Amino acid sequence: MPPVSETQQERAIALLKKQGMLRLSELKEAGITAATVSRMKEKGLVLHLSRGLYQLPDALFDSHHALAEAAKLVPKGTICLTSALAFHGLTDTIPSRVWVAIGAKDRRPRIETPPLQFVRYGEKVLTSGIKEHVIEGVRVRVYNPAKTVVDLFRYRRSAGKRYQKSPGLNLALEGLREALRQRRASPAEIARYANEAGIWKVVQPYLQAMTANV
Repeated sequence: MPPVSETQQERAIALLKKQGMLRLSELKEAGITAATVSRMKEKGLVLHLSRGLYQLPDALFDSHHALAEAAKLVPKGTICLTSALAFHGLTDTIPSRVWVAIGAKDRRPRIETPPLQFVRYGEKVLTSGIKEHVIEGVRVRVYNPAKTVVDLFRYRRSAGKRYQKSPGLNLALEGLREALRQRRASPAEIARYANEAGIWKVVQPYLQAMTANV
């Protein structure tokens, strides 16, 4: 094999060790050709996770591996709703897909693996309450516990097409209860995000009931 290919392979392995997983476009930007990546895949030097996404075969999988994949495939997206609640340890529910918030006018990516559930957020609530976490070397944007709880109330099951795939009110109540019990969110934080989203009147009675004896 020509020396240049070996150099590209070494560079690819070094980058994957440092960054956890990379898209083919990122590897190309680093001077690694698609042909080199294809040969590495055939040799078992890289693992093809999903369309255009690669990782080293001996990389340690985090329990939140799917969130890292989603973050690489949808760089502008933010982990939300059921997936964010599970990430924060505020529910026993295991999401069957990764919930990802995107902008109202963002292009909806066509991704088969991992299974993703896209939710469109308005500009006002899209960028608030985001915190970055590192999973398998990948920076993953996740809404914080208070924002997640409020978002679950916004997307509770209700009349109207917008709520067809809602996680439901019970999950919102579980998230609220656990966030308060584990002190992952304060009543003031929850009230602030609820006011921001224009649903304080919805959240208020549940919040007051759960904090009445505290």
